[in-house]
Amino acid sequence: MKEVAAEAGVSVGTVSNVLNRPQVVSERTVAKVTAAIDKLGFVRNDAARQLRAGRSRSFGLIVLDTRNPFFMDVTQGAQHRALENGYTVLTGTSDNSLSNEQQLLDLFEEQRVAGVLISPMHGDMGKLWKLRNSGTPVVLVDRDSGDRSFSSVSVDDVEGGRLAASHLVGLGRRRIAYVGGPDSIEQVRHRLEGAREIVAGTPQAILEYIPTKKLTVMEGRAAGERIAAMEPRIRPDAVFAANDLLAMGLLQAFVMSRKIRVPEDIALIGYDNIDFAESAIVPITTISQPAAEIGRTAVDVLLREADAGEDAVREQFVFAPKLVVRASTAGIKNT
Repeated sequence: MKEVAAEAGVSVGTVSNVLNRPQVVSERTVAKVTAAIDKLGFVRNDAARQLRAGRSRSFGLIVLDTRNPFFMDVTQGAQHRALENGYTVLTGTSDNSLSNEQQLLDLFEEQRVAGVLISPMHGDMGKLWKLRNSGTPVVLVDRDSGDRSFSSVSVDDVEGGRLAASHLVGLGRRRIAYVGGPDSIEQVRHRLEGAREIVAGTPQAILEYIPTKKLTVMEGRAAGERIAAMEPRIRPDAVFAANDLLAMGLLQAFVMSRKIRVPEDIALIGYDNIDFAESAIVPITTISQPAAEIGRTAVDVLLREADAGEDAVREQFVFAPKLVVRASTAGIKNT
C-alpha cells in the first residue's frame, strides 16, 4: 500500500479509503490510485484485513453431501447471492457425520467467518449455540429449528411426503414402500411421517419402511434388488424414495431385474427434482423443492442477522414442495 501511495502521490490512508470506502474520495483521486494499483499489480492482504476487522468476508456452508445435486444447487444459489454482496462461501460436507460437522464448525470458527449456513445432523446443537453466542450468526438450511431458536430456511417435508403418497394412492396403489435413511436425518423422518398420514387414512393401504444407510444411488440399487427378489404377491406396487438419487438406483435395479416394469408393476416417485431424474431411462416423478432459492434466501437471512447483531430477529422461511409427474407414475392405474 505504501508503494501504491507513492506511485499515486497520495497518503496510505487515501489508498485505504479507495479500497474500502471509495465514496469518500474524489473521482480524480480514485482514478489515480486505481491506475497505480493496476501498474504495480497490487492485491490487498485480506488475511491481515480480516485480523484487524475481527471477521472475514466469507461465510461457512456445511451440507450433508456435496455429491447430491440438490445440495450442489443450494450451494450455487448461496454462492451467487454471497458474491452479489461482496462475500465468498467456504463449503464443506459433513457426509452425514456429526464428528465431521463439528470439525468443520471448528475450522470455520478459526477462519473467523462472518456467518455459518448449515444443514445440521440431528444431535448436539451446542457448537452452534457457542458460535452464535460469540457473535457469529447461524442459519439452518433445509431444516427448521423446531423451537425457532435459530433462523432457518426449509421446505415442508411432511407435506412433501403427503404429496408423494397421495399421488400413489390416487393411482390405486395400496402396497407402498418408503425407501430412505438413515433416520438420523430429519428430512427422511418428516417425509416418512407425511406418507404415513396419507396411507393411514386410505382403506386397505399399507406402508413398508425399507431403511438405507445413505441417500445414494448405490443404496437405492441395493434396496431395489431386495424388492425385486420378493414374491410378486407381497412385492410393493409403489415405491416412494426419500430422494432422487435413491429413486435412480431403484429404477436401475428394477430395469436390470428384467421382471419389474415401471410404472406398470411398480410406480416410482423420488424427491428433490434433480436434473438426472428427468433424464433417466424412465423419467422419474418427484417432489420438487427450490434448491437454489433456498441457498439465496439463507444468505439473505444471514446478512440481516449479521447487520442486526444482538438485536437480530430469528426468521423462519418454509417453502412449499410441488409434485412433478413424469413417466415413472403417469397414466397407469391398478384395476
